[in-house]
Amino acid sequence: MKTQITIATACLMVAGMAGAQDADRSDWPTSFTVGTASQGGTYFAYGSGWANLVADELGVSGGAEVTGGPMQNMALVHTGDLAFGLTTMGPARESLDGENPIAPGLAMDNACAIFPMYQTPFSVTTLSSSGIDSIEGIPEGSRIGFGPAGSTSDTYFPRMLEELGVSYERRNGGWSDLGGQLQDGLLDVIAFAAGIPIPAVSQLEVQTDVNIIPFTEEQQQTLMDTFPVSQFEIPASTYSTLSEPARSVAMWNFAIANCDLPDSFVNAVVDVVMSDNERMVNIHRAAQTTVPENADKNTVLPWHPGAAAWFRENTDVEIPDDMIHGN
Repeated sequence: MKTQITIATACLMVAGMAGAQDADRSDWPTSFTVGTASQGGTYFAYGSGWANLVADELGVSGGAEVTGGPMQNMALVHTGDLAFGLTTMGPARESLDGENPIAPGLAMDNACAIFPMYQTPFSVTTLSSSGIDSIEGIPEGSRIGFGPAGSTSDTYFPRMLEELGVSYERRNGGWSDLGGQLQDGLLDVIAFAAGIPIPAVSQLEVQTDVNIIPFTEEQQQTLMDTFPVSQFEIPASTYSTLSEPARSVAMWNFAIANCDLPDSFVNAVVDVVMSDNERMVNIHRAAQTTVPENADKNTVLPWHPGAAAWFRENTDVEIPDDMIHGN
């Protein structure tokens, strides 16, 4: 069976590469950029690797750009300043509804979904020396780093902690910078929202002792009742610090494209990503869920026609006509 699956995967890869080579490239861009987030976060690692993979496979110059994260990516992809970007479903919904803080009132409806990525768990990390080992144990007025301004974490985690009765001083910055501030005693807590393992957390636990704080079952339910998140467990194998799974909540991430990009180009990009999951997992372990069957997790964004065509032609995923941009 394993041999049969390997052969089938190889055939799909060969067919996909042949299709990309045979496609009419006359309207393809000569280069592309993927909007990610700050260095030290999963978006940057995942997006950089994806950009390099697509550039190598399609022979089109491409790379990643550091951004403020999902909200800014929605804005930059909508306007066409970036061809591609990464976003979470919460910020995507707010952007479509004209509630993106970058351009309040503007419905950012020219950013289209192209493939599923992974879930973003929300987790809290402190130094073990702080003595903080629970959400309710976070002292009043604690200095909490919420990631880059406008990021998924910065958009939702402050509201979540307030809902759970935590009061704090809000700090922003790139994940790597915040990790350094935590070690230097300039922060008490970091509230992470990123695909796991988060590079900054992995680096922290190599350098010092940390606590990765889970939510209680009651706290988890409160967050699911109040915010667009679902139940999630961070596996114990994710970090050396964890001895058992950590209860969390999570939000789905999708790759997005400017809706005006040529259908054949986007189709070829999706084929590179979806045809060989092993290559994506080699980029980042979070890509284990970057698989076709998770396309149904998009209930918010319109699909790019080129991406929708790929899923319809190569999988059993059902994408309704009214979910495809331009229909």
